[in-house]
Amino acid sequence: MKVSDLMALLDATNLVEGANMDAEISCGYSCDLLSWVLAHGKLGMAWCTVQSHVNVIAVSVLMEMACVILVEGVEPEPASLKKAIDEELPILSTKKTAYEICGLMNKAGIMPPVE
Repeated sequence: MKVSDLMALLDATNLVEGANMDAEISCGYSCDLLSWVLAHGKLGMAWCTVQSHVNVIAVSVLMEMACVILVEGVEPEPASLKKAIDEELPILSTKKTAYEICGLMNKAGIMPPVE
């Protein structure tokens, strides 16, 4: 599944104009502890979080994730949005909870990362 397909599935909006919406999603994840995400992040991951600071973008880029999904209407900090634009990293925004998003991703065949 591509990020653009996931965006439609989640009824989300992309906050980063020019982002790579064709990136393939390899797995899904939900976590708000950055060190934990660093330990378990994967190439192509779609990451759900309530964190909105610039370190979220740094971790996503470092791990070569497909996108970040900000849940429950959380908005990115301005520095985060600027960094995501610079990196062409999609930030999807939705009112749905992380629980709802994970359920939808799982039902669509996006599985947790393989360790």
